[in-house]
Amino acid sequence: MKYLCIFLTILFTANYMHAQSTYAERLGFPKGKKVIILHIDDVGMSYDSNLGAIKAMEEGVANSLSIMMPCAWVPGFMQYLKAHPEVDAGLHLTLTSEWDGYRWGPLAGKPAVPGLVDPQWALWPSVRQVVEHATPDEVEREIRAQLQRSRDMGWEPTHLDSHMGTLFATPAFLERYIKVGAEEGIPVMFPGGHCHALTTQLQEEMLQQLKAHGKYQEGMELPLPPQVVQARQMGGQVWAAGLPVLDDLHNSSYGWRPPQGTTLTKAELQEMKTQKYIQALKDLKPGLTMVIMHCTAPTEVFPYISDSGPSREGDMLAMMDPRLRAFIEQEGIILTTWRELKIRRDKLKE
Repeated sequence: MKYLCIFLTILFTANYMHAQSTYAERLGFPKGKKVIILHIDDVGMSYDSNLGAIKAMEEGVANSLSIMMPCAWVPGFMQYLKAHPEVDAGLHLTLTSEWDGYRWGPLAGKPAVPGLVDPQWALWPSVRQVVEHATPDEVEREIRAQLQRSRDMGWEPTHLDSHMGTLFATPAFLERYIKVGAEEGIPVMFPGGHCHALTTQLQEEMLQQLKAHGKYQEGMELPLPPQVVQARQMGGQVWAAGLPVLDDLHNSSYGWRPPQGTTLTKAELQEMKTQKYIQALKDLKPGLTMVIMHCTAPTEVFPYISDSGPSREGDMLAMMDPRLRAFIEQEGIILTTWRELKIRRDKLKE
């Protein structure tokens, strides 16, 4: 009985320590360190998006990106990748087409995925509409079509992630996303650790909703978002499938825009965005975090696509700011890529 108690104590302690360790530590990064992927979304969407991503990586500290395979400027970026095969480039799996005057359709074609197609024969503008009309089978079919296009064009993606979070909108969509990644041996963006930054973002959205409906009371304690509870549970499943898992996801930068009605100079825009990123990195908890941004070098055409040009340009300018690079170095922040994460995870399976 004595030895059984000792054994159970050791087992409980080991399990507890494992549960408390970050996914960064499991992948072999030093304990207590912030390990960051500075990741650019929406590459391939436009010439401006491609140029901004290239500048943010070649002249700045951004170190990862993902490509929207149904979009018109993918061939242009594939030419860049062929000349720079070391780039950490994944697929920004795209199931929506959100702009009014610039649209794209599914690569699988309307007959194969009719539920993904709107009356313009483009992908639906909103996540809600995709959920209302598309089946999980259609979603998986389109994921595989986008992966196949990348491979046919000569590029093996370093990871998969989700445009507008559509693949996280329902458990069935999420299951297909993880299934494809596991079957193909491709890492998937999935925050399954402490999710501190993600919790803060979701609670802020919850707070705004409560205030909008007059249900917020001063001092009210907000519950842990159910998405975070589910993510922590599923993180273990993704890890068990042989894929790396994020401890956290920072996805707030798209909302960092100049005050409405104001126009900032490039220097002012860079200053604003750089300070936002520095503060965000300060607030992150140790572990493996992907920080999402949208780096764009807007031409005179971009305003006809979206009014988000200033925010996207600010992301690019912040990544190129020497002050951000200096902060990262001073803080001892470790920058990593999906390519490195896969190598580290694969070694643990040997």
